[in-house]
Amino acid sequence: MEIVENTLDSELDTVLDRPLFCHFAQIAEAGPRVSPLWFLWEEDVIWNIAQLQGRSYPERVRRRPRTAIAITDFEPRTGHVEHVGMRGTASLESYDQERAGRLLEKYLGSDENEWPKRFVGLDPTDYRLIKFEPDTIVARDQSYPAPPEIGDQ
Repeated sequence: MEIVENTLDSELDTVLDRPLFCHFAQIAEAGPRVSPLWFLWEEDVIWNIAQLQGRSYPERVRRRPRTAIAITDFEPRTGHVEHVGMRGTASLESYDQERAGRLLEKYLGSDENEWPKRFVGLDPTDYRLIKFEPDTIVARDQSYPAPPEIGDQ
């Protein structure tokens, strides 16, 4: 993995530990496709949970593993903008309940009893993990001065 550029004020791991969406971009027969997904950053790899039924991106991973990912943390009131772009290779892996649990906990909290029922007890036969291994990473702080408050106008 090569970090081509990194102008973030925060550590890359700190940004990627936040509960943000990654935009998983792939080429399909009909053209580009983007899927917004929750993710887990572990051991320099992005992990996503893939539902097999009713979703097209797992099959695209099998057919065309070259993938790009974009992650942006944006707060319009403060002008805070951090962007991480990655290019690499994705693969469909067996469902690992412990890793999936860490991913879901990142977004839903540590108390599984508080999670929406659709995320509890996922059947490993219906799900896989997508493992994305970045070849290159560009991480940029693109923040700008905070705009005036809307009420100040």
